[in-house]
Amino acid sequence: MKLYNSLTKEKEGFRSRQPGVVKMYHCGPTVYDYVHIGNLRSFLLGDIVRRSFEFLGYEVKQVMNITDVGHLVSDGDDGDDKMTKGLKREGKDITIDNMLALATTYVDAFTQDLTDMNIRTPHHLPRASEHIQEDIDMITTLEQKGFTYTTSDGVYFDTAQMADYGKLGGLNLDNDSEGRITENTEKRQLADFALWKFDAKLGWESPWGQGFPGWHIECSGMATKYLGSQFDIHTGGADLRSVHHNNEIAQSECATGCSPFVTYWLHGEMLNVQGEKLSKSTGGNITLNTLREKGFSPLAYRYLALQTHYRSPMNFSWEVLQAADNGLHNIYRDIMRLREHATTTHGCVSGNYREDFAAKIEDNFNLPQALAIFHDMLKSDLSDADKLITAYELDTVLGLGLEDYEGKEVLVNQELQELLDKRKAARDAKDFAESDRLRDAIADMGYTISDVDGEQHLEKK
Repeated sequence: MKLYNSLTKEKEGFRSRQPGVVKMYHCGPTVYDYVHIGNLRSFLLGDIVRRSFEFLGYEVKQVMNITDVGHLVSDGDDGDDKMTKGLKREGKDITIDNMLALATTYVDAFTQDLTDMNIRTPHHLPRASEHIQEDIDMITTLEQKGFTYTTSDGVYFDTAQMADYGKLGGLNLDNDSEGRITENTEKRQLADFALWKFDAKLGWESPWGQGFPGWHIECSGMATKYLGSQFDIHTGGADLRSVHHNNEIAQSECATGCSPFVTYWLHGEMLNVQGEKLSKSTGGNITLNTLREKGFSPLAYRYLALQTHYRSPMNFSWEVLQAADNGLHNIYRDIMRLREHATTTHGCVSGNYREDFAAKIEDNFNLPQALAIFHDMLKSDLSDADKLITAYELDTVLGLGLEDYEGKEVLVNQELQELLDKRKAARDAKDFAESDRLRDAIADMGYTISDVDGEQHLEKK
């Protein structure tokens, strides 16, 4: 296994700290709203890493945090935090109880999104609000070691006390606009960041006063609790690399005295819509619900995401999603045919295709090329039984739900195809009365039909 390590900026051979075991952490969502599909691409990276190592025989221990409290506005330390914004948006009083209730609503929505995307639930999904003591303990240790100072609004990490602060890269300490570090006249250095923010009205008691943990300390507190002071892999979006992850490294290594905090850092590139990064601030709030409303399966988005390497920006449009949806339906049809035609349910996994597939996975999770191997296998001269069982085996990484697919995809016979062709012609001619009549005829045969961007999708009732 070779991984591109953001820390060294090189592709390196993987070596776990504990033989046969991979310990990994992924930055999870701030649960003040529904996550958008750009967020989900990042979470899919963690799933692919986990599935790949399990495919290769490793035992994986995966942790993803849930950020439900804290100072969460941005990588800076000023302004309303995101949970507060969520409460204001929904017209609720700013209280801890309301904040936690709001979080629970969106945690439930998030975990449903994970299920619908066939993203395996991490072994630990800790909430920041339940780990305040871990944050306080780490800040106390940093204070005792001389890495902190206190201002009128909080306790800050003194970056000047760490010789190699910012070693993950991407942070221009001579230009705060590049680092997105908010200016604060009480800071000793612009890069210094909040460990604890004071709040006279809300929050938790601490040795420094009532308030909230800073965003960065929460990840360090939860990561070290569940994975120890050092572990193998940390994944996340490329937007977290320069500030959040550099700050995680700084506070964790200075508190524990152990370096490196994480051996391999993996960062997924951004999702772009019409050339711009998808984000709520730019109005690009496309969620899985948006996809469902337009008639797409969440797994169609997963299949689309697999076609772009995680280190490359991914371009999204409804046209490319439609193409992915069509491709996924073709795979499902192939699986249905294999099930129907296989002469035995005891096929054997093709060692050659598994080996070729594994080689692409081992090359820094090259899923686009692994998908090509998968499609080559489906077109090969393997027996139907061997194709089917091999498809199921490779899908343990791809996560398209092939073995659990319920078979609603239709094997279209000649009579049904003629009706579909006539209905499409009627719709193209805007003869909707005839289109509706044909739809009813198709329904009488036991099928439902839906239209998405000019394509007809057919399912058994």
